[in-house]
Amino acid sequence: MTQTVAVLGTGKIGEALLSGMIRAGWRPADLLVTTRRGDRAQELRTRYGVESVTNAEAAKNADILILAVKPQDMGKLLDELAPHVTADRLVISAAAGITTAFIEDRLTPDTPVVRVMPNTPVLVDEGMSVISAGSHATGAHLATAEEIFGGVGKTLRVPESQQDAATALSGSGPAYFYFLVEAMTDAGILLGLPRAQAHDLIVQAAIGAAVMLRDSGEHPVKLREAVTSPAGTTISAIRELENHGVRAALIAALEAARDRSRELASGNG
Repeated sequence: MTQTVAVLGTGKIGEALLSGMIRAGWRPADLLVTTRRGDRAQELRTRYGVESVTNAEAAKNADILILAVKPQDMGKLLDELAPHVTADRLVISAAAGITTAFIEDRLTPDTPVVRVMPNTPVLVDEGMSVISAGSHATGAHLATAEEIFGGVGKTLRVPESQQDAATALSGSGPAYFYFLVEAMTDAGILLGLPRAQAHDLIVQAAIGAAVMLRDSGEHPVKLREAVTSPAGTTISAIRELENHGVRAALIAALEAARDRSRELASGNG
């Protein structure tokens, strides 16, 4: 961990990566950050002991550049970085919908670029980060990205052609669960429970079910069947979900998310 890493755009995701790297053993002296506001820079210096620099200074001095800006800001950022980024740098993009080709075309030829799609649970070290190699990235570059993003959750390597599907499933995935919890909370209120109690019941059920899925290794159908007694309450609820086309609606929703990710990647946003 002797390389210098710069996090460019230290919002919520960027700060989560920064804190995760420090917990994993990276020295604050080896970490740089860039921010738009002076008060934010001071906040990060106080909290983590890292140095705040300009984008150009980060490009000149860091071995690894993590681009954590919003997708609409990526073009302008690359224009700032391009004169200073040499091909021995590793560029990691965490911006949704931005392809490695888009970045490679704007930097020094042969610059290694890795594309990562994290999701918001990186804020609580339970993220899922999907990692893809650009044209010039090696296995060692992917391993470096895994080391960084592994500090805030799990990582998975996929071909870049699968990034749009991964965005639909994982990047947007937490929102679907929040939507489901919201709907189930409303149902609990309708059934006579106070909102706070309904919320607590559903959240703990979701946590418990997720841990069982992760740790048991069982297929979700088998786990669902274990809860579903003949002529019982669960099968009555499942029947209504099927009658209302919930499964088909979920498939259609994820297809829509994938298609929108493709549009953003092609610049038709």
